[in-house]
Amino acid sequence: MEPDAPAAKATHDLPPARRGGGPRTRIPNPQRRPPLVKSWFGAGFALSVGALLAWHVVDAVVQLTSLLTLLLLAVFIAVSLEPVVAWLVRRGLRRAWSVAVVVSALVVGLTGLLAIVIPPVSDETTALVNAVPGWLQQLHDHQSTLGRLEDHYHVVERVKAQLGSAGSSSGVLGGVLGAGQLLLNTVTATVIVMSVTLYVMAALPDIKAFCYRFVPRSRRNRVEAITEEILNRTGRYMLGNVLTSAIAGLATFVWCLATGVPYAGALGVFVALMDLVPMVGSTIGGIVVSLVALSVSLPTAIATAGFYIAFRLLEDYLIMPRAMKFAVDVHPIVTVVAVLLGGALLGLVGALVAVPAAIALGLVLDAYVFPRTDST
Repeated sequence: MEPDAPAAKATHDLPPARRGGGPRTRIPNPQRRPPLVKSWFGAGFALSVGALLAWHVVDAVVQLTSLLTLLLLAVFIAVSLEPVVAWLVRRGLRRAWSVAVVVSALVVGLTGLLAIVIPPVSDETTALVNAVPGWLQQLHDHQSTLGRLEDHYHVVERVKAQLGSAGSSSGVLGGVLGAGQLLLNTVTATVIVMSVTLYVMAALPDIKAFCYRFVPRSRRNRVEAITEEILNRTGRYMLGNVLTSAIAGLATFVWCLATGVPYAGALGVFVALMDLVPMVGSTIGGIVVSLVALSVSLPTAIATAGFYIAFRLLEDYLIMPRAMKFAVDVHPIVTVVAVLLGGALLGLVGALVAVPAAIALGLVLDAYVFPRTDST
């Protein structure tokens, strides 16, 4: 039995995990660690691939921004017209015929506006073309106002130099191509908005029913009630906006008739359309009408500018707040902030949909957030 003693002693000297009774633990070997260069290379490669994918996603969203804006505008128009369509449906008219009636009324109204606007614009364009030879003759008359301006600033020479430096043929060709592309983009955008608007108007109940299916049945009734309230308030907001725009157009028409500013009807329609744009629309309309009033006299133009300043103050602090509070029950400060943020994010379309978005946010907060915070 003595030869086995060294073996027993050797076994006794081993760690407890190596004696054969317990689980074996592998002693880490420092030489088997992965190289540091390889790990840094893998991390850098993963970060590069992630950054490249993120850049492609952002680029795709930026390229689709214009299309998404048009789709948002189409949905907003359809939702704004939904109260009228729903009113006709409640009177017993089928939804398809209700949509057809609303669209026909819009087409007739736009046709009437074009009939009012196009003849004055055509006459003004003809008058402008006929006045060009007289202006050119006055440029060479050193006794006239244009002649003295030409002698002092050399406008004709500077225009020729600009045309020559840009290349006359390429500049004209670029201008023609740019105008053609702008016209094509405008027609395409109009067709897209009209098509999507008609589809959303006709299928809005089915679209809402499909979206409601993503909500659990236990909360579906409450979500439906909030959604319907948002849609109703959006329609009332557009009604209030159209009402204030009509007041602005009528005031412009009356002022132009009283002061002798030409094309009172066309300018009234122009101001009414521009006033649909919150915050800046009425200002742009007032500037244009004041410039047209220069054709009458300088005092008339100054008086017109003063009239629009007074009307803008009246509209911002009396007409618009009362109309919007009656229509959507939104504080004027919320309206101003929402319009500024929407215009900064999505431009004209963002300014139009900013107030309905603020309305929707307020209703969601009242329904889901504030009850929880008030109960704690």
